Amino acid sequence: MAREHAVLRLAVDLCILTVREGSLQVLVVERGNEPYRGRLALPGGFLRGDEEPSAAAIRELGEETGLDGTRLHLEQLPVFGAPDRDPSGRVVSVPYLAIAPDLPVPRPGSDATGARWSPVASLVSGGTLAFDHHDILDLAVERARASLENTTVAAVFCDDLFTMGELRGVYEAVWGISLDPRNFSRKVTKTAGFVEPAGARRTDGVGRPAALYRRGPVGRLNPAMLRSSMSS
Repeated sequence: MAREHAVLRLAVDLCILTVREGSLQVLVVERGNEPYRGRLALPGGFLRGDEEPSAAAIRELGEETGLDGTRLHLEQLPVFGAPDRDPSGRVVSVPYLAIAPDLPVPRPGSDATGARWSPVASLVSGGTLAFDHHDILDLAVERARASLENTTVAAVFCDDLFTMGELRGVYEAVWGISLDPRNFSRKVTKTAGFVEPAGARRTDGVGRPAALYRRGPVGRLNPAMLRSSMSS
């Protein structure tokens, strides 16, 4: 006897991470519609008939927060498709991890009544987000932490030009540990292609001006910068 095929809708959800005020933060919106009206959630929505998932993610980001998704590092995560993940029906989500430097305060739009940056530590594993978005957040944060060990994505959290202290601050915020400044600087500068000197310095009015760097040409770190060997 033939079984009926499931009728489902395809959605995208975005876990947008940035470093603000020294902490790892994620963009959340307040839902304006049911289900979970008034609850915090990751921004996202349903695909249109002529869209690729990545295009839908960029569109939804603009509609719900006013942010330009084309400026973000966008990375697809494993699909979330538990049958009961959405009370309104069978919905499969294609989630994305997005990373960018300190972004402006978002403005809500579309079906979001509010949008703000929230420290990851206050949300992760807490079950306070709508749907299964806390699981998506957990996965995205761990993907970001692992990526810092093996790739140069840490520089994506920074502006085009950054100091070694700012880059170290990214690692400390994402990993949640303190790093020895000299040891960190030595490892970064000895890793070929990670960063390149910009030939300029920046001063904050205190101490010596700090040398500026830009992201180097390589995408993967060799050797890796393992969390277990970096904490001070």
